[in-house]
Amino acid sequence: MADIRERDDAEDLAVRDPAEAEARADRDVYVVEPLLPQRLRRPSDLLRFLATLLAITGVLVLALVAKQTLNGLEKDVTEGATRLPELLSRVATFLGGAALLVVPAAFAVERVFHRDGLRVAEGLVAAILGMVVAFLLGQWTVTAAPEDLRLLLTGNRDIEPLNTLLTSVIAYSTAVRISRRPTWRALMWGVIGLYVLAFFTGYQITLVGGIITVLIGMAIGYGTLYGVGSPNTRPPGNAVLTALRKLSFTPVSARRIDDDHQGSRRYAVGLKDGTTLDVTVLDRDRQVAGLPYRLWRRFRLNSETRRRAIRSLRAELEREALMAYATQAAGASTPRLLGTSEIGTEAALLAYEHLDTRPLDEVPDDEITDDTLAQIWEQISLLQIQRLAHRRLTGEGIHLDAAGRVVLTDARSGEIAAGDLLLRLDVAQLLTYLALRVGAERSVRTAAAVMGPDALAAALPLLQRIALTRETRAALAKDKGMLGALREQIVALKPRSKVEEIRLERFRPRTLVTIIASALAAYFLLSQLSRVNVVQVVTTANWAWSGLALVASFVSFVAAALMLRGFVPEPLPLWRTVLVQFAASFVKLVAPAAVGGVAINTRYLQKRGIHPASAMASVGASQLVMLVFHIALLLLFAYITGANTANSFTPSRGLGVALLAVAVLVVILLGVPPLRRLVTERMRRLFSNVLPRLLDVLQSPAKMIESCVGTLMITLAFIVCLDACVGAFGGSMGFTTVAVVYLTANAIGSAAPTPGGLGAVEASLTLGLTVAGLTPEVAASAVLLYRLLTFWLPVLPGWASFAYLQRHEAL
Repeated sequence: MADIRERDDAEDLAVRDPAEAEARADRDVYVVEPLLPQRLRRPSDLLRFLATLLAITGVLVLALVAKQTLNGLEKDVTEGATRLPELLSRVATFLGGAALLVVPAAFAVERVFHRDGLRVAEGLVAAILGMVVAFLLGQWTVTAAPEDLRLLLTGNRDIEPLNTLLTSVIAYSTAVRISRRPTWRALMWGVIGLYVLAFFTGYQITLVGGIITVLIGMAIGYGTLYGVGSPNTRPPGNAVLTALRKLSFTPVSARRIDDDHQGSRRYAVGLKDGTTLDVTVLDRDRQVAGLPYRLWRRFRLNSETRRRAIRSLRAELEREALMAYATQAAGASTPRLLGTSEIGTEAALLAYEHLDTRPLDEVPDDEITDDTLAQIWEQISLLQIQRLAHRRLTGEGIHLDAAGRVVLTDARSGEIAAGDLLLRLDVAQLLTYLALRVGAERSVRTAAAVMGPDALAAALPLLQRIALTRETRAALAKDKGMLGALREQIVALKPRSKVEEIRLERFRPRTLVTIIASALAAYFLLSQLSRVNVVQVVTTANWAWSGLALVASFVSFVAAALMLRGFVPEPLPLWRTVLVQFAASFVKLVAPAAVGGVAINTRYLQKRGIHPASAMASVGASQLVMLVFHIALLLLFAYITGANTANSFTPSRGLGVALLAVAVLVVILLGVPPLRRLVTERMRRLFSNVLPRLLDVLQSPAKMIESCVGTLMITLAFIVCLDACVGAFGGSMGFTTVAVVYLTANAIGSAAPTPGGLGAVEASLTLGLTVAGLTPEVAASAVLLYRLLTFWLPVLPGWASFAYLQRHEAL
């Protein structure tokens, strides 16, 4: 009877309080999952900390550039403030200072009253750190900082560079997350604004000092939050079950399984009717995970291929749900989405039907049959008919069930109403992944049987590493020839298809290196030009020597044409080949010195009907022989210089250090395996098939003589040009000495990533001529004239040659 009464009491309680009964039912279901940590280091706090540091750097750089504007602005504001009544100014200063202390204290009392004292303690830690950091930075600014920085932060007045009180309050407000409370946030920032304005008009803080103080306080607050961690607000497994009950499911068991590739939690939930749900939980604090990589891809790729870097929790939930319903409507074999729900304000869930499958990554290669491949392509065809792009066709997104049927999963990254480019990207990605598993021939053959040759031909220009997923790119690093093999198979399948070039990248990483190096080179050139009067250089130069230098510069282009002709067994017209060399001088404006000429010459040979491999081999052979001649001439002239002019050209300690640094760099490049592999791979690409081409040249004495004469003439022409430029300003140092300087500087310039070796060549030549005995003024003038004749002056005829050759389809 007692058991019956207890059961009746429980039923009465369920009727009276359904929420309590639901919570009791959830407690009765044990969720097998690791204990959630009490505190988490949120990636968002770290990103805000880094963004604040970046903002501090940006403000300082901008302030240093616009010093005069800031000084004028401060002067105008302070002059206007002097017109205010003194009493009003004093009252504003007092109220601002008092409120700056009262508001944080009131917020702390309110938090303690709501039993949130731990947050207040974190804020106090940040406030103490803010006070210490502001004091130390202030002392450093006054005693040891650069003069410009000190003037920006103090205005040359006896004040604190960084306001210690304001830094502490900002750090405290950031650490207690006052920004999440709209009323308190508005009140706090209003008080901060009043305080900064009062102190600024009272000459107690500068404009830049106030901005930097606020940013440093925020950085310390975010740094504290990330360092000590934040309370874990992720809902536990019981909260997930509560949300499922609201969707009319009846869970009887639950266990956490491996997270998905984006770090979202996943649960396998058993229901009362014997079925199972696969539940994905989207946590708000995980929404910014991997944000730097997504931002980089969004910045680097064209708009049609990139994804949104930041998406709210609600938007992410709706996106995945919409894609799941769309794939179901398309008839594709995917797990059915049975329900979605938010779990409070910090998470959301998606409940899918459970299918007993295994990912394709876990299937051995020999078990992937042609029938399996055909099924995969049939599923993709269904998506493409409905303009759905999956965007993650990897071994984790393709599953096989017990009967060998294909199931597509992981549609979160997909797109509805996708454009042609995204659909073709899916084909390229799947082709590459399957080729890595079963070979290029089977991948292309089975795809063509389902999708048709035209679909593969359309995907051909998208077989680029940058277009593929991160996992596929990593796999391609071990099989570098796979993309080439795929292209060959598709071309063999559809040989007459017209392939358009598609550029997915806005820029390449090496472009950034070139831009940065070019900026540094431009800074160096401007500093060099500031020492030289350009008008005086032009008017005082000896025109006889300058004319000789101009002729030598022109001869170098003819010599380059002879060199190229000598390494090509097929006949080449001389003057058109000379025009190609002028065109290469135009391309050097946007490409490193060692790259532009190679690309133009290779393209020219291909347009002459020479096979691409043979064209590349001819250019590679010319570069290899040029390198050999360069080293041999450097050793020869160095020996002659050391034997005959030891007294006038004694290497300085600085030159010895430079040579030692070059030697150390070579040792590092050859001694570190990844760097050595990079160098050898680049060299292999450039000089592959070179030996057979050299043997072809050696069989023709005329070609051999032409190639050697052209190679030697190029170097001698440039040496004569530089020597004549030195003579144009009254310098005299010997032909062999000039040769050593030129050959050394040219090697450095060829290795520089700047267009035409800009900056590196000028610096090396100026240093070499100065060490050899010229005065810095004469050396700089001679180098300026030399670069004018060999780099800048040929740009205009080079552009005309480039346009002419393109118009006549020679390039």
